Amino acid sequence: MVLPDWAQPWFAPYRDVAAPVFERLAGGAPVHEALGHQRFEPAGSLALGYEQHVAATGRVPTRDNAHDLFNGLVWLRNPAFKTALNRAHVAAPPAPPGQRGPLRDALTLLDESGLLLVAPPGLRQALGERDWVALFLTHRELWRGARMLVVGHALLEKLLAPRKPLCARVLLVDDLREPRLPAALVPADLPPLPVLGIPGWWAPNASREFYADDRVFRKPRLASAPALGGVAC
Repeated sequence: MVLPDWAQPWFAPYRDVAAPVFERLAGGAPVHEALGHQRFEPAGSLALGYEQHVAATGRVPTRDNAHDLFNGLVWLRNPAFKTALNRAHVAAPPAPPGQRGPLRDALTLLDESGLLLVAPPGLRQALGERDWVALFLTHRELWRGARMLVVGHALLEKLLAPRKPLCARVLLVDDLREPRLPAALVPADLPPLPVLGIPGWWAPNASREFYADDRVFRKPRLASAPALGGVAC
């Protein structure tokens, strides 16, 4: 396993819960054991779907890889939020065969690529409008009053090798410690955010030219399906 750089702002909130986990990994423990909680079990065949299994048993099937390691770290740090995501998945209205439906699409985006954000009104408006100039340059000083936490485990995994196009899907909240998960949620409620554009998160974004890359900082577009979180905005 690649050891995260705990000085990076996206990993720093997980440093304390992760320290004993990585010690156990270094000693040869598989991921489900290294996570150090009875909630985690080895992955295997399931009689129920994944979310149904977690809800029914309280156990999280865990493979021996970085993706599931980060999922476990998010569970350890944010158990109430992860439990709320799981319960919402199970309670979601039935969807046509082969589809999840809009609510579960949104929940999956949050689970894989979510970022919780407490932000002042100016940032909220600019983010909703995908006005990158206003969000990152005009209102740059407002980020000093913002608070954020990456909760998407796929995004955390990708941030082991940071690159400019990596994208979060944002849930605006009032409190990072007790984030409220809306009962009604669709992918359009989770605006995309190029995470390495956050002021103070990545040294190259100190230059205005960083934001001139329209392959990453794209204009708003209509979409018939949710964009892939953790890839590009």
